[in-house]
Amino acid sequence: MATLDTNLAQLIESYFRRLNIYAIIETGGKQYRVTPGQVVEVDFLDAIDGTTVELDRVLLIGDGGKVVTGKPVIEGAKVVATSEGESKAKKVIAFRYKNKTRSHVKRGHHQISTRLTIDEIVGPEGLQTEPAKKPT
Repeated sequence: MATLDTNLAQLIESYFRRLNIYAIIETGGKQYRVTPGQVVEVDFLDAIDGTTVELDRVLLIGDGGKVVTGKPVIEGAKVVATSEGESKAKKVIAFRYKNKTRSHVKRGHHQISTRLTIDEIVGPEGLQTEPAKKPT
């Protein structure tokens, strides 16, 4: 009976440890903290809706109490994500105005971003997560 309790405790501990895994990635000159199953909006990536994207600029991986850092990136580590398409941000307006000369310039644009669903985090020495569960 004691072995059953210890096996169950180890199983529960590994399950919750996998929930705590996270990675810090860099894409588009910005850094993001991601976990499996998370949806994140990043700068525009040339990825069609539904394709898988591998982000290999992983700066840090944390798994429970274990942390692996890179110098500057972790060799062999990657984050696998699925593209969910593109979206446009709110319009940004740039307005220049010079007083007393009737001079003004108004410009605006929408920043395009890509939505990614993080599927799994693969570490350097086989440290990897279970694939994220799809919501039903």
